[in-house]
Amino acid sequence: MCAIAGFIDFNKQSNLKILKDMTDILYHRGPNDSGYELFDSPYASIGLGHRRLSILDLSKKGHQPMHFKHLTIVYNGEIYNFKEIKKELQQEGYRFISNSDTEVILKSFDKWGIEKSIEKFIGMFAFVIYDKKNQKIFCVRDRTGVKPFYYYFDQNLFLFSSELKSFHKHPKFKKEISTEGLASYFKYDYILAPYTIFKNSFKLPSAHYLELDLKNKTFKIEKYWDHLDFYNKPKLDISEKEAIEKSEELMESAFQYRMVSDVDVGVFLSGGYDSTCVTAILQKNSPKKIKTFTIGFYEKDYNEAKFAKEYAKILGTNHHELYITQKDILNLIEKIPFIYDEPFSDNSVFPTVLVSKFASEYVKVALSADGGDEIFGGYTKYQDIKAMLKKINIIKNIDNALFKNFIPLLKSDLTKNIILNTKIKNLPNKYNKLIDILESKSDEEIFNRYNSILSDKELSKLIQTDFSLNTNFNTLNKLNNENNFISKAMAIDYSTYMIDDILVKVDRASMSASLEAREPFLDHRIIEFASRLPTSIKCKNNTPKYIIKKIVHKYIPKEKIDRPKKGFSIPMQEWYEDKLNDLFQALLSEQEIKKYGILNPSSVKEIINRYSNGESYLIRVIWRIFIFQLWCRKWK
Repeated sequence: MCAIAGFIDFNKQSNLKILKDMTDILYHRGPNDSGYELFDSPYASIGLGHRRLSILDLSKKGHQPMHFKHLTIVYNGEIYNFKEIKKELQQEGYRFISNSDTEVILKSFDKWGIEKSIEKFIGMFAFVIYDKKNQKIFCVRDRTGVKPFYYYFDQNLFLFSSELKSFHKHPKFKKEISTEGLASYFKYDYILAPYTIFKNSFKLPSAHYLELDLKNKTFKIEKYWDHLDFYNKPKLDISEKEAIEKSEELMESAFQYRMVSDVDVGVFLSGGYDSTCVTAILQKNSPKKIKTFTIGFYEKDYNEAKFAKEYAKILGTNHHELYITQKDILNLIEKIPFIYDEPFSDNSVFPTVLVSKFASEYVKVALSADGGDEIFGGYTKYQDIKAMLKKINIIKNIDNALFKNFIPLLKSDLTKNIILNTKIKNLPNKYNKLIDILESKSDEEIFNRYNSILSDKELSKLIQTDFSLNTNFNTLNKLNNENNFISKAMAIDYSTYMIDDILVKVDRASMSASLEAREPFLDHRIIEFASRLPTSIKCKNNTPKYIIKKIVHKYIPKEKIDRPKKGFSIPMQEWYEDKLNDLFQALLSEQEIKKYGILNPSSVKEIINRYSNGESYLIRVIWRIFIFQLWCRKWK
């Protein structure tokens, strides 16, 4: 895993120093080697930069930028099946000078072109190829968005990078706030693709490539794979036994591929079903003990380390655990805006950063276990929303006229006053959310509102502007043959929360410690198969992740692992009211809010007052404002 950065400057004003600055700010992603090259095209000056974290072919033969004929590449990621593709290319007459997957990508592109090459790749990748002969630039991101890719385009300048922070190193980069990016952050904790926090800056969506024509100064973006295509196919006529066996077979292949490396590999073992599944299958097939890593908490409400330790003992791994304190987490606060260089307030970043740093002392690669919930139906909210919709539909079916009159009654001034003055915890929030859900015209709107704290009206007051947020919650429009709500919800979470929250969290956290994180569940073969499984098998008897649980029970007794997942949550209220109060007060002051001119000071004050008057759920909004202000202090 590495970092890439560069520019295509049609005014030919960018130089080698700018390229080095853009690339070297990503040193943490690739401390082992660096490469920078300038190309003088007839149409633009082109700069390609690379930072290397050596994982495959540790020799200098893996150095980038890498060349072949008229092609040059900079690349971040891993192609796990590169040896098989290499053999195929050798049969076609290609010769290789390295044992790197980078050379395989380059020669695949030469032989088959962009889309046919990508079809063959099993892996995670983001790369840029400069085709000198045809005067084109190709930017590619993997199917599931494991590897990040950002780009900026403003008239005569195109920038790209693995992280947004590179753009700040180019003197022509304009730091104008994107209304859409801002709205997305305050609704969801993270910024949905293709938006970023800045205007003219975008995330290249997963499973897409961008083709830039240097002659015409135009580009197009094409989608080369879509997991929704598999949701839309007829469900497999398959027994439960066959579904479990095939799932485990695909997992064995996917997990083994993620062990391909010339350096030591470990596994994050949290004590949950997904990471236990990865660990169990890998340890079963490994002749030596796999290194596993767990973070523990002294607070019993959050700690699952004891379970991870027990499962590691049963499975026979070489287990490592580190117990952390609130002080360890508090010490990270000021570093978060650099690690996450656009606003990102998922508070599980703290243990993720700490476990990555811990693991990096022993290995250079660690397997995470993300995606199991979105692929195999693991979130309990799916069942909760389904049950809520069932109740609403019962009311509608009993008397539609009564239902229509019910909403105006709920919205009346009398009802509002009663609700807003009640002492029942968080009732005002639940009241507002209920009205929004009842007025929703589609499953998409319902799921969107369920996942956001602030309504669009509240959000417009906070960010002082109207916004139009076209997001991947529109996924449902493409599900032509899928009527099951849980399948729809899984498809949306995959396209939004998993890619733009979870994978961002893990990538930045691991890379901050120069650790390569791999995602074994996010093998496109698993996704394609699971998308076609009936929900009646994936969530049999309303059991989340039924298939994964059945597989894990072969290795860990059911009675030892069947328990409610604790998850992780920082004590935001305690920090706000005590340990971080001075910092909160400084960053949320009217003067500081006005300093950046982005948020409405009166709206911020109103939110704080409402929280103080008992609307405790608003601590999450205050936390988002706090993280945003921290970010502004670093980057604005």
